[in-house]
Amino acid sequence: MKQLQKNLTPVLLSMVAIVMLSLFAGCSKNFLDTNRQGGYDSDNYPYPGGSGPYDQFIFGAYNELRSFNVHSQSFITATSIRSDDADKGSTPADGGSNAIDMDNFPVTPSNGFCNTLWLGYYSLINKCNSTIKEVNTNTLIVAPDAIKNQTIAEAKFMRGYAYFMMVRLFGRVPLIDSLFTNPAAQNNVPQSSAAQLYAFIESDLTFAAANLPLGWNAATFPGRLTSGAANSLLAKVYLTQQKWQLAMDAANVVMASGQYNLSTSFDKIFREEGENSKESVFEVQATANASFPTTNGVQYAQIQGIRGSGIFDMGWGWNSPSTYLEAAYETNDPRKARTILYTSTATTVYQTIYGENLPVGLPNPRYNNKVYTNPAIRSSVGNRFGYWMNVRILRYADVVLMYAEAANEVGGAANITAAKTALNSVRLRARNGIAGILPDVTTTDQATLRDAIRRERRVELAMEHDRFFDLVRWGIAAATLNASGKPNFSNTRDVLLPIPQAQIDLSAGVLTQNPGY
Repeated sequence: MKQLQKNLTPVLLSMVAIVMLSLFAGCSKNFLDTNRQGGYDSDNYPYPGGSGPYDQFIFGAYNELRSFNVHSQSFITATSIRSDDADKGSTPADGGSNAIDMDNFPVTPSNGFCNTLWLGYYSLINKCNSTIKEVNTNTLIVAPDAIKNQTIAEAKFMRGYAYFMMVRLFGRVPLIDSLFTNPAAQNNVPQSSAAQLYAFIESDLTFAAANLPLGWNAATFPGRLTSGAANSLLAKVYLTQQKWQLAMDAANVVMASGQYNLSTSFDKIFREEGENSKESVFEVQATANASFPTTNGVQYAQIQGIRGSGIFDMGWGWNSPSTYLEAAYETNDPRKARTILYTSTATTVYQTIYGENLPVGLPNPRYNNKVYTNPAIRSSVGNRFGYWMNVRILRYADVVLMYAEAANEVGGAANITAAKTALNSVRLRARNGIAGILPDVTTTDQATLRDAIRRERRVELAMEHDRFFDLVRWGIAAATLNASGKPNFSNTRDVLLPIPQAQIDLSAGVLTQNPGY
């Protein structure tokens, strides 16, 4: 969560001394009542105060995480609406062919959302490369190697994350690890293979894991990157490549660190008060207040907010949970109601998590309940569109389920037992003390346990942007999506987006198109 009322006086970053007493301080995540100096702006986002002289550079990369091109419209469409978790929502024509094709396939090379993603992630990569260059070459700043390596580690984490998104979205993309003297020359870098990209991502994240702190002072540095975040992302990178033992080991490092747990209730995780909790591994930080209701936030929640009128005019109504997701939940699973927000009908009145009666006749029957905002904060900010909502990228439950999946695939009685224990810990939290629901999984059969883990990922992480990538890495994308109202999906084409035609043209043909487009 963010402090919604702040002193907006810009913070002067020290260029002389480095005070690192907070570096290894305890990592309490709840700082709703803290009174921090300074405020978010494009120069100091997301951490006022600074930890050292290179913050002035790394903050530019953190700031880019909030970009519309990185974690808003195109991100939601490519990761969630392409899957069986969600339909486009809103009105039938809203978003035009760019959105409709993402939902129904195929996506054309001229699709504007593809180009937006390309531009957004390369902008983030460039900010990371710029930070690394400053640390390595700026002779006006004197700092210990540990501080230099920590800043480089933050940059390499974000660069590794950006390339992980790019390789899963597009496959072969240019690998750019430094700034160009002539920026236009960046357009003519040929594509690297997926194997080359994954090796680079692993290298960046391994460095980040070794050089980031275990935790930060949460009151001063909310949500700042940690070694746990790097190992968690590394586990997902390994899992995607079916490097099961490495994935299991990386996830286990996070689980054994003592920094995270499942103590935050599923209901609370997605409320503003649940941001940066013990469940949080990597969140994009955002904030708003009455003076700056949108400037320092992210548009993620607005795009998915209820499309209505009056107080229920909260957004565009995109990313509507599908009937296929609705049917995936076990009987009385509390996560269903916390994930799917239902429009009231003539015979049934549904309420929000804050007790508001939802109106009849909204454009969609279902909305994403994980981005529903607190009416008290809407009133305080004077804005209904939720720009202050953090974006959850990695949660601890995801790490636990990655461990379960990897351990089960490694196999052997001990690992299958460990996988089952991890899986059941997530179900225990979801059960929330209610007897007779979500019973422990007891099977010792590897294939049956595999199906149970996959189902658990589906419902635990629903609408959180993993489902499409999970289907692809499991090799069941075509069968699943064809059966869930997306008959145009082709396994030989649609597992990757097309390389944007605009980028092929800029490269003068150096970039080549993906198969099937």
